[in-house]
Amino acid sequence: MWPRHADTPGATVVGVPEQDEEPPPGRHVTTTTEQGPFCLARCTCGWRGPARRARSQARKDAKNHTPE
Repeated sequence: MWPRHADTPGATVVGVPEQDEEPPPGRHVTTTTEQGPFCLARCTCGWRGPARRARSQARKDAKNHTPE
């Protein structure tokens, strides 16, 4: 684990907040992740979209997954 930055509680050395908090129950929170030349969408509910070469398509997959 990275050491924490002294000035920012809950942040790593580079100042990025940790994302270990659970979302509210029933709420879908999607993200995109890159794996080599591919990008895919993931959700906190466990859903995972197909690997795409176009990031824009992976973002569309994530948007279409969420009802919001």
